[in-house]
Amino acid sequence: MTTKPVRAKKDAGHSHRDGLASCPMFRMLPEPLQEESRNKEFLMDYIHTLAMEEIGVPAYVPELERSMGDMKAPNLIYPIGKGLYIHVYSDPTDVRNFYVPIEPGMDQDITELMEELEDRLIDYVADLEDMTGDQARKSAVLRRILKQACVVVKPGEVRKARAKAKKKGSARLPVTKTEMAALSYKMERDKQGMGVLEPLLLDPNIEDISCSGIGTVFIEHKIFNSMKSTVSFETIEQLDSFVIQLSEKIGRPVTYREPIVDAVLLDGSRINMVYGEDVSKRGSNFSIRKFSAEPLSMIQLVEFGGLTYEMAAYLSLAMGHGMNVFIAGETASGKTTLLNAVTVFLHPSAKIVSIEDTPELQVPHPNWIREVVRGSSGDDGGSSVDMFALLRAALRQRPNEIIIGEIRGAEGAIAFQAMQTGHACMATFHASSVEKLIQRLTGSPINIPKTYIDNLNLVVIQSAVRLPNGKDGRRILSISEIVGYDPSSDSFSYIEVFRWNSSNDTFEFTGHMNSYLLEEVIAPKRGLPPHRKREIYAELTKRANILRKLKDQGVTGFYDLYQVISQAYREGVLG
Repeated sequence: MTTKPVRAKKDAGHSHRDGLASCPMFRMLPEPLQEESRNKEFLMDYIHTLAMEEIGVPAYVPELERSMGDMKAPNLIYPIGKGLYIHVYSDPTDVRNFYVPIEPGMDQDITELMEELEDRLIDYVADLEDMTGDQARKSAVLRRILKQACVVVKPGEVRKARAKAKKKGSARLPVTKTEMAALSYKMERDKQGMGVLEPLLLDPNIEDISCSGIGTVFIEHKIFNSMKSTVSFETIEQLDSFVIQLSEKIGRPVTYREPIVDAVLLDGSRINMVYGEDVSKRGSNFSIRKFSAEPLSMIQLVEFGGLTYEMAAYLSLAMGHGMNVFIAGETASGKTTLLNAVTVFLHPSAKIVSIEDTPELQVPHPNWIREVVRGSSGDDGGSSVDMFALLRAALRQRPNEIIIGEIRGAEGAIAFQAMQTGHACMATFHASSVEKLIQRLTGSPINIPKTYIDNLNLVVIQSAVRLPNGKDGRRILSISEIVGYDPSSDSFSYIEVFRWNSSNDTFEFTGHMNSYLLEEVIAPKRGLPPHRKREIYAELTKRANILRKLKDQGVTGFYDLYQVISQAYREGVLG
């Protein structure tokens, strides 16, 4: 059972509605939080519900920093999109911290008002049907309807005004200024947004949202890791109804006939929904993998400790010279994050085709064709288009690089055929080691001939790990070069050029002055004769230093890094 957040008694403190200057709770707050509370009445309303004698006075943080994850007992409020806030504080009885979305009207029960407003919206059906166009226009239409459907009155007059309106059958609903703000927010949140999940989707610090059935919705936070939100579903009926509404809103309705749906939310986030008690005994469930508007860059991944600048430089040489790369690891190990990051090293003039079952890849290049699998849509007669078909089509489009979101089956064989015909390929793959990756590739259902395996140049093993300091992290465990297959011994040879040391969280360049790929493949491509092939290591060092300088200059963003690398290619600094 999830412990409920600590709340103050209803009569605690002094109401700030009599004036902030006379509110003792307001005077307790740190100055930055006072400043925010002056402009947001609902924020102060929330603060008045806190039992500060038990949890302490929260701090206000305009922007989270990764070091805050080290806090033993966090208690802070930070802003997210659309003027909302999140309160994070610890639960001494649980390893998970509380995650509380702070929204207008959360301290008020406006259920009846919402129902009355819904009844009045019947008169505005034509306006609601006119809600087309961008988000701003839809929001403007909703606000206009709300102003027409409601009338703001003073708090002391609202009861009398409602009785009078009911007696006369007035179409306009009398509400206070505070109730109007709450109705406006919740109406827009539920009609236009994703309902109670909207604050969680707006928060850029969240990676995953998980509802396992009735009860609490859990999240994975970039800073505070696993947390429990105050969003919950109390009954199976309530949860089923929400999942149905959510699925219909994104155009992929769940039904008893089709209870499992994979889809993409309006913001690009990936969602999996399972509907109904017959297949999920705790009620419907769903998992959302958040979409990031801007992927993490290679420099950011290095600064987070996922790899070194030398490893990034090595990957830049490999990607810039058409090497075939698989990024392997378990679920949620950071494979797609790394795949996105390394695309900045592809030549800026490259034509790129990506193939995915669910769109997650983000490529900065303008000449990017993005192909997505289509499932069977029986109602309208549409046929399915799988990865195998898309990959075959991609080979006719003369791409410089083919990126496959994840290889699972027959498309793997086509990918290796593409490599044999000179098409550079990148992909993610579920395997925890080079040996297991080769076993899966050469076994059913992929069935790659063993003699084809050396078309794959690099295998990067990515993993979620426990660090020496006890914290969780994501690291590249190894980068290995595939050398070839020996039929006489039925064995594969590969060279591990980088390795993560789990005891001290460092990386070893085991392939220094011993890299087959750098010396025998990339060096000749760069015009280096055999007696000068080891000059390639100087190029690697140069690229690592360039990345360090860019970090020192503040060029750390994904698209900013791409622009600088593009300029470096134009000016001949890279090549």
